[in-house]
Amino acid sequence: MSEANLPDDSAMALRGVRVLDLSRVLAGPWCTQTLADLGADVVKVERPPKGGHPGGDDTRGWGPPYLKDHDGRDSGEAAYYLGANRNKRSIAVDIASPQGQVLIRELALRADVLVENYKVGDLARYGLDAQTLLALNPRLVFCSVTGFGQTGPYRDRAGYDYAVQGLGGLMSVTGETDALPGGGPQKVGVAVADLFTGMYATVAILAALRHRDATGRGQVVDMALLDTQVAMLANLGSNYLCTGVAPRRMGNAHQNIVPYQVFQASDGHLIVAVGNDSQFVKFCELLGLPELPLDPRYATNSQRVRHRDELVPRLAERVAARPRQHWLDAMEAAKVPGGAINDLAEVFDDPQVRHREMVVPMDHPLSDRLRVVASPIKLSETPVAYRLPPPLLGQHTDEVLAELGHAPDTIAAWRKDGVIA
Repeated sequence: MSEANLPDDSAMALRGVRVLDLSRVLAGPWCTQTLADLGADVVKVERPPKGGHPGGDDTRGWGPPYLKDHDGRDSGEAAYYLGANRNKRSIAVDIASPQGQVLIRELALRADVLVENYKVGDLARYGLDAQTLLALNPRLVFCSVTGFGQTGPYRDRAGYDYAVQGLGGLMSVTGETDALPGGGPQKVGVAVADLFTGMYATVAILAALRHRDATGRGQVVDMALLDTQVAMLANLGSNYLCTGVAPRRMGNAHQNIVPYQVFQASDGHLIVAVGNDSQFVKFCELLGLPELPLDPRYATNSQRVRHRDELVPRLAERVAARPRQHWLDAMEAAKVPGGAINDLAEVFDDPQVRHREMVVPMDHPLSDRLRVVASPIKLSETPVAYRLPPPLLGQHTDEVLAELGHAPDTIAAWRKDGVIA
């Protein structure tokens, strides 16, 4: 998308909000991408190439796959990085250098929000910690994203989504039961601890901005992957707290609802998601088993949960006798919830996904092939806009430093000294 064709951002909800993004990988960038989608000016700070290290957000090199350039060759921009960094401007600044620290403080003085995911205490070594920056800019919302938070016995540990999924209990309830082939703990297919933390961080920042606008005071937001992972156990966490019994892995079945799981049809799998007793009656009718809801063991969901081991095999036998599409059509007609299990090619070709415009093409300096997954946020008055493609490393360094009032020759000298790139 060329500058001349950039959409007017005057109707965007976060227009005028300045975000200084000192985060990398996923949780922090996911948060700042959401803020950017809503109109915030996000300046992503990355490390310059140095000592053989290519510099930049680590995810720039997390491939293949990579974006194909204009000639169809790998561009060096990893798909992983592209998925979490649109609508941002990139500057490359060495914060380990005294001058680099001065530049970050200058940016923090102008910022409304700062997001960082350094290890606890790391930024204090550079004079860029929350206490120091809030003293300089009391209106700043300073959001730290770490594995375990700023306090507690694990505060100094590095945090990784995979480890937190295990430590936080998610893998204990994800995967097939031990008694079946392939049984055992499984991680979720995407980094949900990171992604949920990014979304919770976004909510917290918006709440802090509302408080700031009312009082003039910024604050510190302390986000931890482990806290988020424990919170997102949701009904399963509540199940344990109410009973003292740890939920077990149940594969594709639901802990609290029956039948709510994957079934095998004659030619593939489908999901059945019966959420109440009337839907169960309809499901049994289309299976040709109208007597089941009359059985006291199956008449209510609570009874079906208690007798799932008897009920589910009877349902599964009927489902297995017909093709998947037969059941999907029948369930749609009867308004019984469920659906197909699509791979990603099928997802992005789905008519509903296409109608909702969940894929957005964007011009990119290296490629005319960039497509990104759209934001799911649909706002009638302040819609999301796709203004800037994921930036190249340091693409906007000169632009941003010029906005701070620095002259071109000064910027050139800093680049020669390795302070910036």
